[in-house]
Amino acid sequence: MGERYLKSVRLLAECLQGFERFVAEPVRRHGLTHPQFDIIATLGNTPGMTYKELGERTLITKGTLTGVIDRLEQKGLVERVRKCDDKRSFLVRLTATGDTLFHTVFPAVVAHGKLLFADYGDGDFEQLDHALHRLRTRLDAPDLATAVPGELRAGHVPADER
Repeated sequence: MGERYLKSVRLLAECLQGFERFVAEPVRRHGLTHPQFDIIATLGNTPGMTYKELGERTLITKGTLTGVIDRLEQKGLVERVRKCDDKRSFLVRLTATGDTLFHTVFPAVVAHGKLLFADYGDGDFEQLDHALHRLRTRLDAPDLATAVPGELRAGHVPADER
């Protein structure tokens, strides 16, 4: 295999960066950064979430999450509310203004994103989904996370790919 996978990894990274640039246009038009939109989109149509839940459901790192929520709170788009059952824990939820923005910006981003996939048919989506699910399964495999390159012998096929 050599370094062939690097070509695919580069293409995947370029697609991710290109997609983020593409969807950034309607997000910026509404005065948000991509991480801010991620939080608003995740909180939309929910009663709110803990920091832990937001960290698990967004693409925002734990170290960045608090700062993004701080800025959204300063804009009046989210609020932190103490949880009744745990006084040390906060629930983050959209304010009325944040909810209104969610119902404006989310459909705009979805409609804009659909332009990228306008010529995709069901078969195209199935192929893409299959390849991405396979990659995600490999990324989640505990044996790979700690493997040393020498342990991955030629011809070895992990159980999840047999």
